[in-house]
Amino acid sequence: MALRKRYGRWSYRFKVDGREYSGTTDLVATTQNESRAKGIEAEHRLALVEGRHPTRRIVVREFGDAADSFLEWAEVEYRAHPNSYKRIKTSFASAKLFFGREPVSLMNEQRIDAYKFNRISGHKVRDITLRHDLHALSTFFGYAIKQRWARENPIRNVSIPSDEDATRIYVISPKEEKHYFKLAAKNQDLWDLGRLMVNQGMRPDEVLALARTDVDLVAGQVHIRKGKSKAARRTLDLTSESRSILARRLQSDSKWVFPSFKKPGRHIFRMNSAHDRLCEKSEKGGTIIPFVLYDFRHTFATRMAQAGVDLATLAAILGHNSLRVVQKYVHPTADHKRQAMQTYERSLAAIAEASKEESEKQTQ
Repeated sequence: MALRKRYGRWSYRFKVDGREYSGTTDLVATTQNESRAKGIEAEHRLALVEGRHPTRRIVVREFGDAADSFLEWAEVEYRAHPNSYKRIKTSFASAKLFFGREPVSLMNEQRIDAYKFNRISGHKVRDITLRHDLHALSTFFGYAIKQRWARENPIRNVSIPSDEDATRIYVISPKEEKHYFKLAAKNQDLWDLGRLMVNQGMRPDEVLALARTDVDLVAGQVHIRKGKSKAARRTLDLTSESRSILARRLQSDSKWVFPSFKKPGRHIFRMNSAHDRLCEKSEKGGTIIPFVLYDFRHTFATRMAQAGVDLATLAAILGHNSLRVVQKYVHPTADHKRQAMQTYERSLAAIAEASKEESEKQTQ
């Protein structure tokens, strides 16, 4: 008989054209499962004779349970990149709510498209968030295929926002900046956060995580000791305004620069909520504020580039280890590009004049 019991499961072994083949049915070796096991063995034998791959048996798992197993694997797999794991875990919070008890093997591109629609219309997420959500699901399906929970990755047949489309960057104009901080003056934390970001280019969570020991007013520096990469852990020289803001905030007895945010990473949404309320107030007054808090960092980067700071230095200040990443933050204005061309044209004229003088000398 081709069937046999191995490690409590029905396995099989047979010969085709003098060559031995073996495998497992993944079925518990009981009398009730024997008939099904014979069917799997027969399918494998027939597939070999017909010159095709045998169909693997799918293990039925509900998405919620499968997601929990996947996240346990991902936490270990991404141990060297904890922020990547956190991003995946955040994406799966919404995915588990949407797919719930659906069998992973029945999830197709139609269901993924429905999930996309739910995230865009129901949760109003931006393209960058949707991109993260879909990439997290794609990683999940790669894992699910190995576990035999699915036969294919349906994400491959779904449109994902491109990196260029998903990267939303807004550069705040001087007029918008003046209006914003006039309204923010009544919220000292929000005002200080915005001013430090636009002066230093720090991420909002980096500002809120500052401790008293991170600030050196004598040297005029601030130390960012934690970050998602080695480049993110850096020392920044303070502008005069930043120095003044931090000196005022350090007058309290707290060990934190922003004492209301002892767990900055978990409470950044409070600042975003304050920003949103300010935007609503501005809109009621007839002026729309079209940017988010993070755009103060984008604005800092663009202004630094326009001031002539090279990309390598800018990358170090922003805490990036890649120039390619920094380029996304740099958006020269039309006037800046016009000035660059005028500078280039003057250099061409100088070259032409020098060449003319050289020719005249040679003819004399």
